[in-house]
Order: sequence, then structure tokens, then C-alpha cells
Amino acid sequence: MKKSMKLGAIALTSALALSVVVAGTPSATAATCKKKTEVTMLGTIKPEIQDQFLAAVKDYNASQTCYTLESIPGDRKLTFLQNVTPMYAAKNAPTIMYTLQEIPDMADKVMDWKGSKLAKLVAPSLLEAATVGGKLVGVPSTAEAFGLLYNKKVLDKLNIDPTKITTRQSLEVALRKAKKAGNGGVRFSSIWWSLGAHFSNIYFANSAPTHEGRLAVLDGLADGTKDLAKDPVFQDYLATFNLLNKYNQAKPNTTDTEYSLALADLASGKAAFWFMGNWAEPDLIKAAAGTDFGVMPLPISNTKSIGNKSISVGVPGYFMIDKEQSTAAERAGAVDFLEWLYTTPAGQKRIAGPVQDGGMNFIPVYKGFTVSPKTYMAKEIAKYVNADNTLEWINTYYPAGGQDLYGASGQKLMAGKINGAQYAAELEKAWKGSVKTWRGVKK
Repeated sequence: MKKSMKLGAIALTSALALSVVVAGTPSATAATCKKKTEVTMLGTIKPEIQDQFLAAVKDYNASQTCYTLESIPGDRKLTFLQNVTPMYAAKNAPTIMYTLQEIPDMADKVMDWKGSKLAKLVAPSLLEAATVGGKLVGVPSTAEAFGLLYNKKVLDKLNIDPTKITTRQSLEVALRKAKKAGNGGVRFSSIWWSLGAHFSNIYFANSAPTHEGRLAVLDGLADGTKDLAKDPVFQDYLATFNLLNKYNQAKPNTTDTEYSLALADLASGKAAFWFMGNWAEPDLIKAAAGTDFGVMPLPISNTKSIGNKSISVGVPGYFMIDKEQSTAAERAGAVDFLEWLYTTPAGQKRIAGPVQDGGMNFIPVYKGFTVSPKTYMAKEIAKYVNADNTLEWINTYYPAGGQDLYGASGQKLMAGKINGAQYAAELEKAWKGSVKTWRGVKK
């Protein structure tokens, strides 16, 4: 399987530029039907925009008389495969599913999007991560970015310029200054998915200067030949982990309350920074109306490297449609809903509109958008993309369930239960023997 996530200036810039050019195409399939069909979808894309997504579902259901879309919550404590596998076994598979790392696991169970209306509206490079053996397994939801989020009001008050923070040393100066002023430095959340999928990506994205070099690092880990302890980039990564932990304004919290508590602290200014992604912006804006929140790179060294001035940008997940247990009408309804969501004015308003108006504040990756995000953070992300200052989402290539293991090890390191060498050993153990899906090897 060839999976490349080079989301640099060409791919995303073209998507962003085209997002305001062509008028939305109305949905066509829902105009004619003999009876109403129920279509199910597992989840709501992300829990952070659950209310907005469900509002979009309500709008869609009211917009036509052929289909009724129902969102099935699932169990958020379980992985995607742990949720969906029993549903397939019970012959009750959802029609629409949404995931990323598990795409290879689902490839033989889902519909091929190749040649579809939505696929034609996306830059080809954004489809490669969902292409398995020549089959287009899914279509993307949006582009997301993660790094150090910051409260602009706090940084302005402290006279901290985020554009000047380009080394780990300068980051520590800023964190020390924020902590001394009573703003708590940084919130470094002990959330398994944040540590396992996002923070770990900082190492892998910086592990080699080329895409092929980064995949070679994964090869070495899968073969059991990569020694992380001897890798200077990994040592820099560990030093940055320890720095954030040193200035963490809260004790490690592995419960479900951590996300909301951390969000509240950044919103109120109790924390100046938070390692997280732009998916938190809608709730931040809700919590602190009138306050701007930005995103900046997380420098992991004291050298002038591209990684120190870049943020991680990628596609967080892809929509897939079951082909094994769904009917033709259900598949048609699934396509109709997603086309409505991304090509009609009403759907685009829900996807890219501001959170205060019930939108999801997504960055459009489909041509033909008449609505575009206008928040401070979204504009910042566009600047990084336009300047080609983006880090690859190597986490796209993680084996299914891998991020859970890396996250658990990160939680232990944060809590002081293991040291850096033990953390490296645990990562190596988790990777050893992994099927090289990033090389096209089938499970």
C-alpha cells in the first residue's frame, strides 16, 4: 500500500485557495426514492464537535425525504476496531465509518470511492493515505494541525512573541516567564491519544529529512534493528518531553476529565500554552469569547531545523462506506449525506462555519467551498501551510492499536513510573514485528 501524507504547500494551499471559488453543488440522489431508508454512522467524527455534527445530521434529515441518518455513539473507551468488529460479527455493521490508522484493516469491507464526485473534488495527494492496493477506501473530513496552542491575550500581556520561540532553549525562557507571572507555563495533558498519536509524531516527523527516510525509521522499528536510545533526534525529543513535564501546570491526569480541565485552564489564562490541536478551538472560543487562540511549533532542539518552525498538519480521518452488509439504498444514502455535507451551502456552513453559529470550524479540503473558517488559529494554520512549514503526520502509518501502546508508555514516563531509556525500550517492543503496511504489505 502506498500511503504518502505530504501535506505541504501544493496540496493544502490549492485546496484552501479553491475553497472560495466554485459554488456548492446540490445533492442529487435524494430527489427520487420510493421509500425512506435509514443510514447509520458510527460516531460523530470527533467528540469535540459532537453537538455541531448532530445539528448537521438534523438539518440533512429535514432537507430531504429519502434518507434518515442516525449516529451510533459507540464506546469511546474502546478503539475503533473494538467497536466495529463485534458489529460486523453481529451482522449489524454501520453504513458509514470514520477512522485513520485502521484503514488497512477495513479495506476489504468497504466501498471504493474512486471516480466518485467527492473524490474528484480533493487534491490527489490527500487521497493517498486512504488508497490501499489501488482502491480508494475513504474520503477525507478536513485538515487538522497540532502543536503548542497558546492564549494570545496572555502572551501579549507577558510580551512573549511566539514567532521568536524557535529553539527548546527559547521555549524554556517563555515557559519560565509564564510560570513566574502566575500563568502556569504549559498544560501537558496525560491523555493517551494526545501522547500516543500526536506527541509521538513530533519525533517521527523529525526523525529524518525525507519521507522515505522517515519510513525507513519505521522499517527499523518493525525489524527490531532501530535503537532509539542512540538516536540524537529521539534524545532531543525526550528532552522536550521532560521540559514540558517540568513546567506542566497540573499533575498528570489520565481520566476523561483532563481534556475539559486543560481546555478551561488555557481559556482562562491559568495556562499560557497547551500541547493540543486546532480541534480544541471551537470549545476554547465558547469558553472565552473575544479571546484569540493560536498554534505554534513545538521546538525539539536548539538548532535551526525545519521542525522547530513547523506545525504538524494532516488529515485526521477518512469516511468509509460498508459494502458487505449494507444495501444499495443505504450506500446511496451514505454518499448522499456526505455530498450534502461537503457540496451544498447548508452543509458547508455546518462544516466550515464558526462555532458560535453552530459550525464545526473545519478547514475545507474539497474544491467548491463558499464558506471558510475565519478564526485566528485557522488563519495561522493557513500561513504555515502556505509557507510549507508543515510536519508530516507519520502517525498515519502507525499499526492499528499502536498509538494506544505509545500513549500508555507516555503516561508512565510523565508520571515518573519509567525513565527515558525504559520509555524507548517500550516503544521498540510495541513496534517490533509490526506488519509494514506503509510498504504495501498486507496483514
